[in-house]
Amino acid sequence: MARETTGGSRMRRGARRPELRLPPLEPWDGGPLDPDGDYDGLELRDADLSGQDVAGARFMDCALRGCALDGTRLSHARVLDSVLTAPRGVGTDLAEATLRDVELTEPRLGGTQLHGAVLERVVVRGGKIDFLNLRMARLRDVVFESCVLVEPDFAGAGLERVEFVDCALKGADFGGATLKDVDLRGAAPLEIARGLERLSGAVISTGQLLDLAPALAAAVGIRVE
Repeated sequence: MARETTGGSRMRRGARRPELRLPPLEPWDGGPLDPDGDYDGLELRDADLSGQDVAGARFMDCALRGCALDGTRLSHARVLDSVLTAPRGVGTDLAEATLRDVELTEPRLGGTQLHGAVLERVVVRGGKIDFLNLRMARLRDVVFESCVLVEPDFAGAGLERVEFVDCALKGADFGGATLKDVDLRGAAPLEIARGLERLSGAVISTGQLLDLAPALAAAVGIRVE
């Protein structure tokens, strides 16, 4: 359920989290997955999906637990009402995919491609993701909680009701991004490499403002002597 908090002189709406109730799941038979395939009510446990082409597939009411996703192609895939627990891999391609009502827990991912993707009611909890590419993506009701994001790229993305809760945000790129009801107060550290001028629509803490003050002054051309 969405929370509403006061930010400045107006009411700021909090992110709506997914409410997942998975049905009894059938174990995956271990065979190859197909591009554009439909997968309902499956549990994939410790599966090695490295290098597989599953572009355009639909996963609904599924659980992927401990799966290897090195170089897995999932572009244009739809992941709905599903959980992904402890996925690991480098170069997973989810470009222009749709993730809706998804819980992603304890990921160990690097170079994940989510550019142009749509994320709605998604929670990323725990783990570490390096070089996450969310360029031109649309994020609505997304929570990053107790995770480490190293050099995430939000350039040109639209973020609405996005929260960072006890989350390390290192070297983030917000260049050209549009933010609305974005809560950065739980990001520690909060390191923004690019796009400080795009933070209109976000809320930060007083301490974060003091930390960012030199970079903010430089971004708007203020000389401090």
